[in-house]
Amino acid sequence: MCAQCTTKANGAAQPQPPATEQLLAAILTELQSMKATQASFEQKLESLALPPTSPHFSALGSPSTSGINLPALDGSPIITPFVSKPSETPKSPSIVAKKDAGPYSQRVILTTYPGQVGIHPIPLKWGAPSSAERGPVVASRHVNSLKVRNAIGAHSGSYSIYRALAAAQGLIDPNHRPDYTNTEPPVDITWNPSWDDKTKIVSIDPYGHLAPQVFKSFFDAGVDIRPTISVTKAHIKLIDMDEAVRSGSLEVDGKIVVKTPTEWINANRAASAEAKSARAEDDAASKQTLYSNFDAGVELNVSKAALEPVWYLPGIAERFGITEGALRRSLFEDTGGMYPELLTRHDLKTFLPPIGGMTVYIFGPVEYIHDETKELTLRIHDECNGSDVFGSDICTCTCRPYLIFGIEEAVKCAQRGGVGIVIYFRKEGRALGEVTKYLVYNARKRGGDNAADYFRRTEDIAGVKDMRFQALMPDVLHWLGIKKIDNMISMSDLKHDAIVNSGIPIHKRYEIPEDLIPPDSRVEIDAKIAAGYFSTTSVTDLSKTAGRLWEDLQH
Repeated sequence: MCAQCTTKANGAAQPQPPATEQLLAAILTELQSMKATQASFEQKLESLALPPTSPHFSALGSPSTSGINLPALDGSPIITPFVSKPSETPKSPSIVAKKDAGPYSQRVILTTYPGQVGIHPIPLKWGAPSSAERGPVVASRHVNSLKVRNAIGAHSGSYSIYRALAAAQGLIDPNHRPDYTNTEPPVDITWNPSWDDKTKIVSIDPYGHLAPQVFKSFFDAGVDIRPTISVTKAHIKLIDMDEAVRSGSLEVDGKIVVKTPTEWINANRAASAEAKSARAEDDAASKQTLYSNFDAGVELNVSKAALEPVWYLPGIAERFGITEGALRRSLFEDTGGMYPELLTRHDLKTFLPPIGGMTVYIFGPVEYIHDETKELTLRIHDECNGSDVFGSDICTCTCRPYLIFGIEEAVKCAQRGGVGIVIYFRKEGRALGEVTKYLVYNARKRGGDNAADYFRRTEDIAGVKDMRFQALMPDVLHWLGIKKIDNMISMSDLKHDAIVNSGIPIHKRYEIPEDLIPPDSRVEIDAKIAAGYFSTTSVTDLSKTAGRLWEDLQH
């Protein structure tokens, strides 16, 4: 066999004719030229979309002429370049903003894409063992954050719309930088292992209350770092607690339950009345001074935290047993397509949804929360404005009585040397909303309000009887560092199962006492007991439990 045949048989590369080599070289050169042209085109397109420099940032250096030095998670600087803004209004008709767009750019950036020129999200590693390795949550579209943001959505949930209105009217600079001086928590919600476990916490940012401090270097570099949690201390004033003290159900201990400073209030009212001009005799405010000398009752000493939702999308999807793609598509479709980057930016795994958050009320020392030797009482309460605030009789009006019962039991636990916690979720009407809730009321009262049809009335209108999704609820418990619950003030099987399945044992459950159930609320309670809610009693015939109709009442 000749040498050439041997080479072919061994699969070795054969020498190419000179003409072929020249052709390949020409193709490579053309490809490189096309790539350079496309990069230049993308750069120019980016320059058209870049927002103008805010006057507030002039002291930091214009982004049209300089980059922004961001601290990397490993300590080295990340240089994010900015391209120059066009000198005149772009002529292209596509997505051009109107002249009255205010402080925003001439072009609207509807969405961004992975690998797009100038897009460099700050690394965000959910579940990392430290804040430095985890990185900050950046959702802002402001001038120094738009190209480095790593989250979809906006801070403050549904309240972001009010901020948008303020910006549209010129009442606020969209690039306003908050001054976080003295805003740090007065009590410590400290790290615990659940913060690093992306199966335990997927719906809130565990570093949310510490963001201005632990991510200060990013803030100083010009990035819009915002807290998603804040912690404070306060006194709660509830007339129900005054009555509990008067009845002997609750004691004044001077630490958790304290006397309201009556003398100070009276003196303040007198001084205020004297300083004001005389009011008309029939003015309601003038009559208040007649009742200024009274016993002001008691107040509850409390630490509290407000939390906004921050969703880690892969974890949310896993929690509900669906794919991340299905979750993103559903979130996009059922918000009217208002978050297109849910579909275009699969590299961004964090989403700030436009929904309400929650408030945590802590009675007793905060450090007792993760001390397993201390007794812990918990009430998880889902918002019911009609009952909680106004005591509406048409509502499932055990809501306020159950809330007050939970607060009182939490206080008593703290007085026994433990800690009591009440968590208030903004999930009005089982997260169906108050409009749907009132429609259900009308259907119940017109169709015969009985326990047998209690849940069906809701499903007929909303298509589902409950959308509170308690699977996400335990995240706040893990953020607090709760390891066990001694007393659970709730009848809900959904809440109980979600907590226990998340790894937190519940030792004892308490249903609402009979004497706190208004007669018209037996419809709700009996329907829930029959549906499997916790109770020491049972219901055999739901058709016998009926509520009042409108015709039964004087209006």
